[in-house]
Amino acid sequence: MDVVNAAPVVSTTDLSFAYETVPVLEHVNLTVAEGDFACIVGPNGGGKTTLLRIVLGLLQPSSGTVRVFGESPERSRPRVGYVPQYHRFDIQFPARVLDVVLMGRLHLRRWLGPYRTSDKAAARKALQDVGLSGLEKRPFADLSGGQRQRTLIARALAGDPDLLLLDEPTAHVDVVAGGELQQVLQELNRRITIMMVSHDLGFVSHPIKSVICVNRRVVSHPASDITGDIISDIYGHEVHIVEHNHHCETGGKSCSSS
Repeated sequence: MDVVNAAPVVSTTDLSFAYETVPVLEHVNLTVAEGDFACIVGPNGGGKTTLLRIVLGLLQPSSGTVRVFGESPERSRPRVGYVPQYHRFDIQFPARVLDVVLMGRLHLRRWLGPYRTSDKAAARKALQDVGLSGLEKRPFADLSGGQRQRTLIARALAGDPDLLLLDEPTAHVDVVAGGELQQVLQELNRRITIMMVSHDLGFVSHPIKSVICVNRRVVSHPASDITGDIISDIYGHEVHIVEHNHHCETGGKSCSSS
């Protein structure tokens, strides 16, 4: 495919959304290019997860349009992998790690019955991609928070997506697991476009390529342009950007973290 002339992976035109009469998103014009790693940030209730669900086709805009790979989200859904916050997944569900990952192959099957050899090979490859080879038979409930999150990423990867959507993947993992997750996503971005909702402003650094600021209105910036002032404007108060390399910015000024 000619990447230069290819349609954007995600594009919206004058998109608005409201829950009944409560506006959530207004006049959103957004383009996510192939190969991007876009971090969606903003205050609680600003519309971040709503935007993700519209891209998935789970919500319909009140007005305007959204296209994913040049088509409607519903038609493009087989090309999209989705990773919810793991706390929305019943961790006591009696399933092995491989069973959870195989769920990502269900939409590729045309009939009921045992998983095919190709399904199991794809699931094992996905576990390898997230650094969990050898844990196939481990109960999902026995995993650490970071391992559960990577298992859910593997479930999305098992369907061989071209776009990966993640909803706050670091919300319930520790610093070490967050760093491991960052490395996994950086490697995946070599072949997959990524859009990720995050409350962790430490992700507004390498390997993020663009930042989508959402607070009813949406503004996209190259990650290199993001300063404390821009983030403060979005959140409505002064915030600290603490990067994973132990540097931070406050109000646009650099400093060292302890």
